[in-house]
Amino acid sequence: MVRVLAVLLGLASLGAEAQWLWRSADIMGTRITLQLWCESAEQGEAAIEAVLTEIHRIDRSMSPFRSDSELSRVNREAGQGMVAISSELLKLLEKARQISELTDGAFDITFASVGYHYDYRRGIKPSDATVGELLPAIDYHHVLLQTDPAGVRFVRPQVRIDLGGIAKGYAVDRGIAILRRHGIEHATLSAGGDSRFLGDRRGRSWRVGIRDPDDKKGIKALLPLSESALSTSGDYERFFMLDGVRHHHILDPKSGRSAEGVRSVSIVGAEAVTTDALSTALFVMGEPAGMALVERLPGIEAVFVDPTGEIRFSSGLETQ
Repeated sequence: MVRVLAVLLGLASLGAEAQWLWRSADIMGTRITLQLWCESAEQGEAAIEAVLTEIHRIDRSMSPFRSDSELSRVNREAGQGMVAISSELLKLLEKARQISELTDGAFDITFASVGYHYDYRRGIKPSDATVGELLPAIDYHHVLLQTDPAGVRFVRPQVRIDLGGIAKGYAVDRGIAILRRHGIEHATLSAGGDSRFLGDRRGRSWRVGIRDPDDKKGIKALLPLSESALSTSGDYERFFMLDGVRHHHILDPKSGRSAEGVRSVSIVGAEAVTTDALSTALFVMGEPAGMALVERLPGIEAVFVDPTGEIRFSSGLETQ
């Protein structure tokens, strides 16, 4: 009887400790949010710290705003010759190339060759002459990769790369892997517009809103998700208005100017590194071509919001 009582007391204590934990931090130029269910506060806090430490590490390596990052070193040196890089960066550059090939260049990390001349905080865009001079540098074929040893070289000295359309998704995937290693089974991790959902919300799907581009608090649709990733690219996060024209950060590699034709694209898939890059690419491609590609890709779904505010779902989401 005493032993049974002790076991019951132990279970009661465990139940009292089990809880949801939530944390946010500003890393990689965006807001990181993490919510998880843990059997003890100690387990949960250790998992959260490990995830944030990893995202800080990725930021130190892949930030274009840190002069000491691996990415900045590549941008300084790869135009003059082969630059040794980490195996981690090589794998991410290979993934970027795969998405570029899949989307016929709509996703292209060399957009930065022109993109770094934009200043969205100060409302500055490059002149037509500057864009014309640098546009030939935008071409993912200009990035030559070497596998053994890992290295990268740019064909043209004007080439610059930016991983803003893929690195946050990669960081989210890394964070989810860390949560799994810490025994976490129910969690959501977001880095700006890129999210992963680990398991479900303890018996219920995670209900995720697709934002109204014209209303920060408005929701165009709710998606029930579990064990999946969701990335959204929109023209409403980083932009400025000039002479009645919206200049946002999603550039069309063919023009060096902000892509037009949709307001936002949300992609659902298994991994955030893929949904992150695809949401950018399909924003550039537009709804007809982008949706056609989605329908050919297994395990990928999409939500498009067009300039009139109309919302369109891929076939797999229409049946939900």
